[in-house]
Amino acid sequence: MKHIAFIMDGNGRWAKAQGKSRQDGHKAGFDNLVEILKAAKELGLESVTCYAFSTENWKRPKPEIDFLMNIPMELYKQRKQELLDTKIKIQFVGRRDRIPAHTLQAIEQIEEDTSDFTGFTGYIAFDYGSQDELVRVMNKFLNDPLIHQVDEALISSYLEVPTIDLLIRTSGEVRLSNFLLWQSAYAELLFVDTYWPDFTPARLHEALEEYNERSRRFGGLKE
Repeated sequence: MKHIAFIMDGNGRWAKAQGKSRQDGHKAGFDNLVEILKAAKELGLESVTCYAFSTENWKRPKPEIDFLMNIPMELYKQRKQELLDTKIKIQFVGRRDRIPAHTLQAIEQIEEDTSDFTGFTGYIAFDYGSQDELVRVMNKFLNDPLIHQVDEALISSYLEVPTIDLLIRTSGEVRLSNFLLWQSAYAELLFVDTYWPDFTPARLHEALEEYNERSRRFGGLKE
């Protein structure tokens, strides 16, 4: 296994159960994101993609959106040295034309500071939607006079995130929510009841063990 992805669901419900605000839930969720990235690297994975803010999340109340737009820099200020010490490369994926200038500046700073690290990448999907990603790729093809024929390999090469082996969604919801639809074509899916802030490195290890017990045939037969 090389690459796993997370739909980090349940921050708000976790906060409600704790008697806290939704903002507290989002902060706890982003803090846990760092812990899971560290654990994934220690377990020998090459990359992890986490769904932080979707193209549909703009429908949420403005105060919540404003808070989420401030999280990248606030979290990085608090956990910067930790990320640098563990040599985790951070790459944000998704649209960059709709987020506030201060959020974009924070994203670019994080990427620049971690750009030289190799061996493990944490992809943060921010203002990301899989259908939107595919539309953007198709428009690039239309505007490139050198492309006369499209195949699966070409499309994959233009995507921001590589193929995933395992997709995990927390909080008990059972849907993909427009996340990595192309990249998860043959991914194993795991839906857990645990809210994202409570999804521990130990639970990650259990998920990888469950993955290793599954039979992956990719449409064929296993001898």
